[in-house]
Amino acid sequence: MTNLDHGDPGDAPTVPPPLEEVANPARPSAAEEARTVAATTNVGTLASLTRDGDPWASFVTYGLLDGSPVLCVSQMAEHGRNLAHDPRASIAIVAPNPPSDPLASTRITLAGYVYRPEGDELAAAREAHLAAIPAAHVYIDFSDFSLWVMRVQRIRWVGGYGRMDSASEESYAAATADPVTPHAGPAIEHLNADHADALRAMAQALGGFPDAKTVTCEGADRYGLDLRVTTPRGVAVTRVGYAEPLDSVDQLRAATVALTEQARALTGR
Repeated sequence: MTNLDHGDPGDAPTVPPPLEEVANPARPSAAEEARTVAATTNVGTLASLTRDGDPWASFVTYGLLDGSPVLCVSQMAEHGRNLAHDPRASIAIVAPNPPSDPLASTRITLAGYVYRPEGDELAAAREAHLAAIPAAHVYIDFSDFSLWVMRVQRIRWVGGYGRMDSASEESYAAATADPVTPHAGPAIEHLNADHADALRAMAQALGGFPDAKTVTCEGADRYGLDLRVTTPRGVAVTRVGYAEPLDSVDQLRAATVALTEQARALTGR
């Protein structure tokens, strides 16, 4: 039996391509995806370096100050001493509500260095951490605890199998978290339970798969919907975008209604 490495030809099922052009494939950038993941949870795994230069992984909590993780760390902790000695660090963060296969989860790694904020930034960092971790009020002002802000210089986003990208420090700083994704769960469930015909029409008319037989919605963000499409040629994923980006999850229903009307006008049913 031949062993195949990930990425070798033949090591994955053939995915049928769209038969027609996807009308509006706009989706969040890697920087936007990363900012969204960072904003949807408050825990991660911190990688720091010991005095001997060995890697050390620790479970941590964090708040966000303009996208920069704010840590509250005791000097009694191994990673607290590590950061004081060497400010280089990274944080791995996994989006909440992972699928049954953990490797299909959306996750990010933020890498850079940490520093101790001062003055107004210290006050802002303290508030950012407490906003994310209210229980920290018990210990945040203890003398052996310190606040650290991570200056993010390198970003890697993984959206599951076959979906990954990097982002620059500048693009991450300029991006904002998606206002739709963290709150879209109930709407996605409703679309799949009650509007299968509408989703099929979207995939057929707007998503490039006129041969779509069954369609489910797998995700929603400010730009559009991710659809899983079953066709006689196999299973694929596609994208349908709204006419304009959304500013709030409250706009999601109207946007999906507009997509349905547009698709049905094109398919004639």
